[in-house]
Amino acid sequence: MADENNDAQHEHTFESADAGASTTYPMQCSALRKGGHVVIKNRPCKIVEMSTSKTGKHGHAKVHLVAIDIFTGKKMEDLSPSTHNMNVPNVARREFQLLDVTDDDFLNLMDDNGNTKEDVKVPEGEVGDKIRKMIDDGKDVNVIVMAAMGEEVAVDAKEAPKGS
Repeated sequence: MADENNDAQHEHTFESADAGASTTYPMQCSALRKGGHVVIKNRPCKIVEMSTSKTGKHGHAKVHLVAIDIFTGKKMEDLSPSTHNMNVPNVARREFQLLDVTDDDFLNLMDDNGNTKEDVKVPEGEVGDKIRKMIDDGKDVNVIVMAAMGEEVAVDAKEAPKGS
């Protein structure tokens, strides 16, 4: 009986253990590049400007990053020693076939395997307007969805190739 209790004591469930697991990976500041991605203030961002200051008398070289939040478009800045690690978001871009737009402005999408996805909102601005216009014109539309750190947004749309 002691063994059963001991086993029960060591049983672990990991269903809710996805708090940041593999949504980011560390990279040394000096290895970051303009056009790449970085996490600033817990937000996935694309680096638009980068400069390195010289080492001071008592310090490390510092990297000054200017980046744009990939979901909100907000400008973010950070200053960090070049030898320190910063988190880089795992950013995925996937293409889906657009089936429909729901009444509450969600995209009804389907991937190559026939799985449907209905949790991406029609984006504000240019991309959203482009999607609506293509639907109104009766075109088959493919939507490119970018995902990072548990968030997703439609970033582009294009006419689907005929016969697909």
